[in-house]
Amino acid sequence: MNNAASSDCTNSRRYFVNFNQDCTSLAVGSQNGYRLFALNNSIDALEQIYNNTTEDSCIVERLFSSSLVAVVSISTPRKLQVCHFKKGTQICNYSYSNTILGVKLNRARLVVCMIDSICIHNIRDMKVLHTIRDTPRNPQGLCALSTNNEHCYLAYPGSLTVGEVQIFDVMNLQAKTMIPAHESPVAALAFSPSGIRIATASEKGTVIRVFSVVDGSKVFEFRRGMKRCVAISSLVFSMCSGFLACSSNTETVHVFKLEETSNADFKRGDDSSWMGYLSTYLPTQVSTVLSQGRAFSTAHLPVSGVRNCVGITVIQNQLRLLVATEDGVLYVYNIDPNEGGDLSLKVQHRLDGGMEETSELDSVSNRTTTEHVNVEAASGSTIGSYAGVLKGNPIGQMSGTDSEKFREMAAATESPPKGGFQFNDDQEYPPLTQKTD
Repeated sequence: MNNAASSDCTNSRRYFVNFNQDCTSLAVGSQNGYRLFALNNSIDALEQIYNNTTEDSCIVERLFSSSLVAVVSISTPRKLQVCHFKKGTQICNYSYSNTILGVKLNRARLVVCMIDSICIHNIRDMKVLHTIRDTPRNPQGLCALSTNNEHCYLAYPGSLTVGEVQIFDVMNLQAKTMIPAHESPVAALAFSPSGIRIATASEKGTVIRVFSVVDGSKVFEFRRGMKRCVAISSLVFSMCSGFLACSSNTETVHVFKLEETSNADFKRGDDSSWMGYLSTYLPTQVSTVLSQGRAFSTAHLPVSGVRNCVGITVIQNQLRLLVATEDGVLYVYNIDPNEGGDLSLKVQHRLDGGMEETSELDSVSNRTTTEHVNVEAASGSTIGSYAGVLKGNPIGQMSGTDSEKFREMAAATESPPKGGFQFNDDQEYPPLTQKTD
């Protein structure tokens, strides 16, 4: 959904912060463990729904509002754990031959990104379906995974020197297209909720572009700034796909509105518009800048130089901009979907455990099990357990308790899940997927 702040597993002095796929939950990881917060009820009090203090965490990814969480620790950055946090149990763990830099989930796939390769798992049984090898070096673990099962794509940098974006079909396990997005290397990626559009930003950070995944055509182009280059921290679409938020290492967060405007006439050189008239006489560089969309809304953070991630969601019938920072603060702004303009800070919350909220789930956080699930290499040779170094394409070999755990995992990926969950609890299972025209 967005680039999480402080995903570097060697950085234990900062918080890892990340919103889940539909921005209903916030995960916060640190050297003291990880916490999960609910975001869809109220902004006045931040509801902590889980607190794990058993192991340091540098990557935490929750599957929608289900009980499945993928965790990577600071002390063992090559190992991925998949846990059922409400039961306080570990479903499985995998160890890889390199440091895990990024993890992405949807209801069909789990993707693990390393510096020069990407592993694609079937999330229901954690079998490795495909490994993309010898990718361009990707030290930030930059990748994006669509949450839509019908348009289930993975995006990652296709070059070290220019801003190419490789789109990979993770359902059919084949490359789809390469999008030449920028002249400089890509710094941020985000799919729209439908999976048919992708937003990109480069290391220069002055222009944000939105492309069609179907044919690679450019749909929107926005000017984030002109005076200074910045390091983009996060890109995210709103759940309605009508807005796109962008944050950086500056104090300003930009919100762009994705709608056709008079800029379209200018881009076509329509002589009936004054912009089209001017484009006949202006240099190409100037006309390009004038044709780029500007921010619909802007929020100004109290601090700058702090990595963060952003989300746009509706809470209490109000469109909100959420900004979670690596120094452990969540800022909440209201967005007027019609007027835009400068956003005022509505409320802020500390994420370091200083609040009084408690949860009955905390009592089970220390009961995380350490069972390992046996795996078998595709060639037929037994590796022994997920704790072994992952090379090739291992597949699951389950029996007894292990099989039951994977049934829980498969159930959680249903929409809604089948069995093992309280259907009258909105926080227990992923929301229904609604098809739109």
